[in-house]
Amino acid sequence: MDGHDPKCANLRALPLAIAIGWALVGLILCISIIGIPLGIQAFKMAGLTLTPFGKTVQYGGGVGSALANILWVVLVGWWMALGYLGAGVLNCITIIGIPFGIQSFKMAKLALWPFGAQIYSL
Repeated sequence: MDGHDPKCANLRALPLAIAIGWALVGLILCISIIGIPLGIQAFKMAGLTLTPFGKTVQYGGGVGSALANILWVVLVGWWMALGYLGAGVLNCITIIGIPFGIQSFKMAKLALWPFGAQIYSL
């Protein structure tokens, strides 16, 4: 044996697969004019999935963002946030996983309320 666990290789590839999935969803949503705002949020999630460290999310927006976020939460936000929350809890079980868990919690909040959120580098 070479000391490499294939299960670990699959886990390392998971964030890339999630980011590619977000990007594909964004492309599909941007085909129609109605889907463009949703597609932009999917691209935002893809970018933060690829590079979560050293980034902060600032939430803002007006009434339009709040209404869009309410619709987003009802349709897709709650189950996406629940998935990221579960990943965060699982990551925080070990000391090594705590930084990744914190990033998963950041993603959960963004998955729940993406409209009006801006991502900045620290």
